[in-house]
Amino acid sequence: MESTGNNPPGQNQTSLVEFILLGFSDVHDFQGFLFGVFLIIYIIILLGNSLIIIITKADPSLQTPMYFFLGNFSFSEICYVSVVIPRLLRDLCRQDRSISFMACATQMYFFLILGVTECFILTAMAYDRYVAICNPLLYPLIMNSRLCLQLALGCWTSGVPVHIGFTYWIFSLPFCGHKQLNHFFCDIPPVLALVCGNTFMIEMVIYVIALIVVTIPFMLILGSYLKIILTIVKLPSASGRAKAFSTCSSHLMVVALFFGSGIVTYLRPKSSHSPRTDKFLSLFYTIVTPMFNPMIYCLRNKDVMLALKKFLLKWIVL
Repeated sequence: MESTGNNPPGQNQTSLVEFILLGFSDVHDFQGFLFGVFLIIYIIILLGNSLIIIITKADPSLQTPMYFFLGNFSFSEICYVSVVIPRLLRDLCRQDRSISFMACATQMYFFLILGVTECFILTAMAYDRYVAICNPLLYPLIMNSRLCLQLALGCWTSGVPVHIGFTYWIFSLPFCGHKQLNHFFCDIPPVLALVCGNTFMIEMVIYVIALIVVTIPFMLILGSYLKIILTIVKLPSASGRAKAFSTCSSHLMVVALFFGSGIVTYLRPKSSHSPRTDKFLSLFYTIVTPMFNPMIYCLRNKDVMLALKKFLLKWIVL
């Protein structure tokens, strides 16, 4: 996170009413091309995740806790990308890239809270796999519908109060006269770059929050999968081991993509921050990863693939 403590002491502080999202204005000749690429990606994300939600609700074979959480994750993905991509598409086809102070704060809040929700849902999915493989006889008793609903509710609501206060704190800081955000949405690093004075305290809070909502869930997932792997290798049959690995591999790939990009973005040293690097990483975890997630679950999970084929065949026949 870039500190702005080197701002001149005499620089005027101002009450900003809007920011300018520079986005990809430095590649002006490619605005139309980028618009087409991001629009296609957005459609793929919406269709892919919507299909997963539909088949996990409609197919009786997918009425299990694992696919209940997968449906929640797919819905959160749709919300997550919809906070960023529609605004990006709008800015790519308009000269006016201004965003109001309140709209910027709202975008940041929903982006953060939905990101935290995805972290927690992925953690709940890892716990589900842990119980299913390490305690199969107790699985129906432990992962009952009541616990699943409680876990899902906790995933969606637990980060709300923290991020309301955190977002309010950021946008209560004094901003200097410069109002150009060198980014394509209101993320933390570019907004903090416009703050007057020292931002050390809030940077420390960001690291603590990132540790709680990103690093700790990631370590819990790794711990769960360490026990899962140790259990799988002890299974007597090769087919049993293959089936157990297949139910976990898709989730592990999504975890690696999502948490890997998030940890690199928010926990890497300040010295490695630059607007170009931040934009590239942001593209990866806000657009590229959500595009691949439905593909990973469909291609790497035989149950989802079979349910998808049945669903598509049913609609083709109709």
